[in-house]
Amino acid sequence: MRQTGKIWMDGRLVPFRDARVHVLTHALHYSTSVFEGLRCYRARGGPAVFRMREHVARLFRSAALYSMRMRYTEPRIGRAILDTVRANRLQECYIRPLAYCGFGEMGLTPTKNRVDVSISCWKWGGGEYSAGRSSGAKCRVSSWRKIGPGSQPMQAKAASNYGNAALARMEALRDGYDEAIMLNEMGMVAEGSAENVFAVRDGAIYTPPLSAGGLDGITRDSVMEIALADGYDVAEMQMSRDDLYSADEVFMTGTAAEVRSVAEIDGIKIGDGKVGPATKGLQKSFADVARGRDERFSEWLTPV
Repeated sequence: MRQTGKIWMDGRLVPFRDARVHVLTHALHYSTSVFEGLRCYRARGGPAVFRMREHVARLFRSAALYSMRMRYTEPRIGRAILDTVRANRLQECYIRPLAYCGFGEMGLTPTKNRVDVSISCWKWGGGEYSAGRSSGAKCRVSSWRKIGPGSQPMQAKAASNYGNAALARMEALRDGYDEAIMLNEMGMVAEGSAENVFAVRDGAIYTPPLSAGGLDGITRDSVMEIALADGYDVAEMQMSRDDLYSADEVFMTGTAAEVRSVAEIDGIKIGDGKVGPATKGLQKSFADVARGRDERFSEWLTPV
């Protein structure tokens, strides 16, 4: 990552190298932070942020689930996101708003600590998600089970939820795979380490319900709406690992991953092991929507 540009910190755009927090910041010790991941795309009319309102609303819901008192309104954070992208003069980028309990009282309970907010953005090159676009990713079912809503609020995009996901991702990479698929405590498919999971069978598209433990992904919702508009039958269904092994196609969705094809799971070839027609079609449809080439969903784009 290039250490240049500006980062928004509590109302001020500061140079990248000056965007610092104290070592006793509460979130560093107790994971008291929530965040979002957005994308800005080079669209037809210029750079535009994809589904910004929905991402900002989810940031505030996540904060509420962790009793974090936000000092800004949703419109103020939306304006700050656009200001940050403009200040960095990027046509396409990844955007990371972060709300966290800052320096103050040190102890498990952060109720007296101020909630600080930062917004960063950087040029996105695909990186670890490149496998799964032109050729399918190789996944493994993780030995780590997905933590469930009986332990933490899973519909909060909270830093504390991602320690579990990082263990699964590192295990998969260490064993020679591109990504992990996580099961919940009941042994049913929850999600990937940082993506929602879909299966295609006989031309219909299925994904686990949110009650299985996956995040209410905004890309998940977008792809479901796009698929319906493209004429697919789309349904939520509890899924076992067998349902993935025997599917015609499997793909994953996320802000960073977009629509990512899965070619193998645990060494078992999915379909013919290539990017399937439904996945390929949704990759194109999603790209057209995100870049303003499909006017059916133009309200999802906020011009920078």
